[in-house]
Amino acid sequence: MKVTTFEINVSEETLNDLRARLSRTRWTEGIKGEGWDYGTNPAYLRELCAYWQNEFNWRKQEAELNSFNHFRADLDGFGIHFIHERGKGKDPLPIILTHGYPDSFVRFLKIIPMLTAADTDGFSFDVVAPSLPGYGFSDRPNEAGTTFRIADLWAKLMIQELGYQRFAAHGGDWGSMVTEHLARSYSDSLVGIHLTDVPFSHMFQKPGDVTPGETKYLAKMKEFQKKEGAYAMIQGTRPQSLACGLNDSPAGLAAWIVEKFRAWSDCGGDVEKRFTKDELLTNVMIYWITETINSSFLPYYDFMNAGALRWISEKVKEWTGSSQTPAAFAIFPNDLVNAPREWAERFYNVQRWTEMAHGGHFAAMEEPELLVEDLRAFFRPLRKAGRN
Repeated sequence: MKVTTFEINVSEETLNDLRARLSRTRWTEGIKGEGWDYGTNPAYLRELCAYWQNEFNWRKQEAELNSFNHFRADLDGFGIHFIHERGKGKDPLPIILTHGYPDSFVRFLKIIPMLTAADTDGFSFDVVAPSLPGYGFSDRPNEAGTTFRIADLWAKLMIQELGYQRFAAHGGDWGSMVTEHLARSYSDSLVGIHLTDVPFSHMFQKPGDVTPGETKYLAKMKEFQKKEGAYAMIQGTRPQSLACGLNDSPAGLAAWIVEKFRAWSDCGGDVEKRFTKDELLTNVMIYWITETINSSFLPYYDFMNAGALRWISEKVKEWTGSSQTPAAFAIFPNDLVNAPREWAERFYNVQRWTEMAHGGHFAAMEEPELLVEDLRAFFRPLRKAGRN
């Protein structure tokens, strides 16, 4: 058996070093009246870091994280961390949940107990929530290109190690791409996929018959790249130059990550309307204690430096893979840029399309009830196909 139990246990030395670094932060001065337009607001960052240094209780958060069942799997020499919680209903449907950036497996902590609980119909899920390679407690890739192999690792974990011959999959951000690749390459094992966005890689495919809605979407994507996409460009071109600073400064790391939680969520400009300080800092801590901010940038680097042969190979996989896997989309209004349904239907067998009234990029944290309701509604009629 290549799967072993795992417990999070951060040393006191690491925590003491963190507090010392926070106490020695060299603060920058803000631009008068800029708010968050210039980047992370210095006044808020000082407040957050003061809480981090003096009030944040990592041991309490660590205990809550360890209340879930954590494991590590050796998949052909590559270690993957994951949570595995069994459903409480009859014949639970296995589901793998894949997070994105700049979050972690922490994204799914609210919905895991909701999914494993049996509803009035006795329907529940066996939940597997891994950390992406290079994130959290999974191994860090030592070569480029691992991003295009994640679906293979997930299939090996679910089918060979955990024994699920048929399962469901959900993801957002990078998790959407991984989930798509699962459906493409392992369609015989997928009962269906559920996504919160259409992977941005598709925007580079330029069909000649775009609808007005698609034209508007593609224009918005270009505008997003221009105004908000600098983070992706630097993470995809010079990731290590940035990571050297973020890995050394907890305040810098928090500034880089928390700014996205504010910008990409349905918070109306007040990040703590959606996330508590403890939630924000627990996610940042996963990056800090594992020193994985550098490796978390690798998907961006892989994507931007893949080369023609890689993209030809990926296109061949699309041609040979099944496009019949049932797909559902839960669209939250304050996500980065939302594609119209007709765009998704070019690439997926869309069986369900739900446009939510509230929520943003981090749907499982922001609107867990809405997301779980949509997951259950989509997978309920498909669950018989998920039984081993």
